[in-house]
Amino acid sequence: PARSAAEGRTAEEGTGQEGTGEDGTRGGAGTYDETYDETYDETYDEDWDVQTLLAEGRYAWVHRLMAAAVHRGGDAGTARAPRSDRVDRVLTSRLFGLPVFLASMWAVFQATTTLAAPLQTGLSDFFAGPVATFAARLTGDPDGNPLAGLVVHGIVPGVGQLLSFAPLIVIMFVLLGLLEDSGYMARAAFLVDRLMRTIGLPGKAFLPIIVGFGCNVPALSAARILGDRRQRLLLGMVLPLVTCSARLTVYILIAGVFFGSSAGTVVFFLYVLSVLLVVGAGLLLRPLLFRGARADALVLELPPYRLPLPRVVAAQAWQKLAAFLKTAGGVIVATVAAVWLLSSIPLGAAQDGAGADGGFGRVAVEDSAFGGVSRAVAPVFAPAGFGDWHASAALIPGFVAKEAVVSTMAQTYGTEEPADGREPGTLGEELRRTFDHSSGGHGAAAALAFMVFLLAYTPCVATVAAQSSVIGRRLTLWSMVTMMAMAWLLAVAVFQVGRLIT
Repeated sequence: PARSAAEGRTAEEGTGQEGTGEDGTRGGAGTYDETYDETYDETYDEDWDVQTLLAEGRYAWVHRLMAAAVHRGGDAGTARAPRSDRVDRVLTSRLFGLPVFLASMWAVFQATTTLAAPLQTGLSDFFAGPVATFAARLTGDPDGNPLAGLVVHGIVPGVGQLLSFAPLIVIMFVLLGLLEDSGYMARAAFLVDRLMRTIGLPGKAFLPIIVGFGCNVPALSAARILGDRRQRLLLGMVLPLVTCSARLTVYILIAGVFFGSSAGTVVFFLYVLSVLLVVGAGLLLRPLLFRGARADALVLELPPYRLPLPRVVAAQAWQKLAAFLKTAGGVIVATVAAVWLLSSIPLGAAQDGAGADGGFGRVAVEDSAFGGVSRAVAPVFAPAGFGDWHASAALIPGFVAKEAVVSTMAQTYGTEEPADGREPGTLGEELRRTFDHSSGGHGAAAALAFMVFLLAYTPCVATVAAQSSVIGRRLTLWSMVTMMAMAWLLAVAVFQVGRLIT
């Protein structure tokens, strides 16, 4: 429990004594016996629960000192508990704590998708319209000039789609910052402590998981706070299953297209599924690879409840946005250039949109080297409902960075003319046509399966490198293969069940 500095005064400060007992010797009922630690070290080293008993004993000793040194007005026996303690009895209780936490997270995602949707659409239309037109006039004909094609069909739609998610990132981290600065998020660590213990991890493992919702790379670095090696290995194995902000951009785009006003609920479901996968993977890995891993006791001082400071929340949101744009910006530009290059290389006797032989930069994306690889991979995802080359084309750069999934979608749809001769639609309209066609009319189920696959499949290159530094190369390779297989099975299961329901 959180205590003020005044309450933390020792008996020496309150009485001028040196902690002596009634007989004048060191010890007595109000002193701390260091042999407790020795007893634990020598006898109970294998029993993690003793740590909890030690913590409780130390707090009891402190409370006895406080009772002797601190004097309060009124009848101590009838004094009412502080308001923060009464609130904590509800927010951290076994009955109401977890439902309140889940409801808070649902409200965050629902508000984020609702408030960010019109801003995101406006920015996306701005880059697809005026900015693209200006870039075409500035660089010339994109079909006859390779450099103009890179700018108009690659950089503008890719970077534009990335920047359209800026309102989403700001709104989400402002809402999370309000919860954190109010003191509530610290209580969440206690709520998940019992959940973490079931897989052999301490409650403080929740802190790297929270970091992982922003980015898995610093989360893996934060896993080093765990002192036990087996705990670090176990956490390093499951952390890539935590859905990051890069995946969130894809969730928002696809959920907004297929689920409308329920998009926030769908995104919340994906985050809950992410946590469930972390717990499930931990339950499977603990007896197989990390038998004997034990959870340490969680001792955490709860900060007092307070009104969030706007400048603090704004500064945190700005830092998160700047970090996202800095990290994603370089990746997006590099990936867009690579995809454009591969999309400009004709594959075999490829033809352009007019039926003439296509040379470099004058070939339909589907008939390019990039399109050929995407078409070869697409049948693997047919049982999951998204066996279309556009979907597989978006997933391939996702191995490099998940931010590239959305930019690749915008790039592949923006550089080709529809095969049926109609006018090209917006990115959302083209996505709906793709998933409806590939799933046999069950577009929503296929879209959900696609998002589940994106959640669970192999993480980005930076995460793989960070994971390798924590758990080693062999376990990292094993983790990548396992995640890919699990993601495919989950996606197939989601689509097949969804097809029966819809």
